[in-house]
Amino acid sequence: MKEKTLNAIDKINILSKKIGMDENQEKTILNLEDTDNPDRKLLTLKSGNWDNEEPWFIIDKDGKIHTMLSLDTLLNIIKSLRIAQEENFNLKLEKSIWQNVPIDFQDVWVVAMDEIKKQLKNSKDKKSLNIDIDKVVKDIKKKYPNLFLNLDKYLSQTNQEDMI
Repeated sequence: MKEKTLNAIDKINILSKKIGMDENQEKTILNLEDTDNPDRKLLTLKSGNWDNEEPWFIIDKDGKIHTMLSLDTLLNIIKSLRIAQEENFNLKLEKSIWQNVPIDFQDVWVVAMDEIKKQLKNSKDKKSLNIDIDKVVKDIKKKYPNLFLNLDKYLSQTNQEDMI
């Protein structure tokens, strides 16, 4: 158990650096131990103190590391992930629209968002819906070609005018 605990502490120190904790910052590390009662476990303070900031690190009997966070912290993490996911989605949609050379970006954006909302509404499994943004924009371009600049047509007109 001692060797597993030492190895786990090394992992905790590495993880702490990755999540931005100061190397010298005191960490609350707990051992999780079995008891005679299968409905109870014993948490023992290994290092740090009970008043330290989150996360708390818990080492189980197999040397696996767990963390304990308050509900507020967990909700903030989830909120941050949702915001990042939305920003990522918007950036991908923006990139896809620009790659298809829109005449009016905002018009294409509105049509694309309407199409995406339709797909979400018609989907049975809303949580795992993966939208192919490039396909959505290409379908819009086929359905509403007037929203996009036709480069082939434009270039051929330009070449014809140059010949005159």
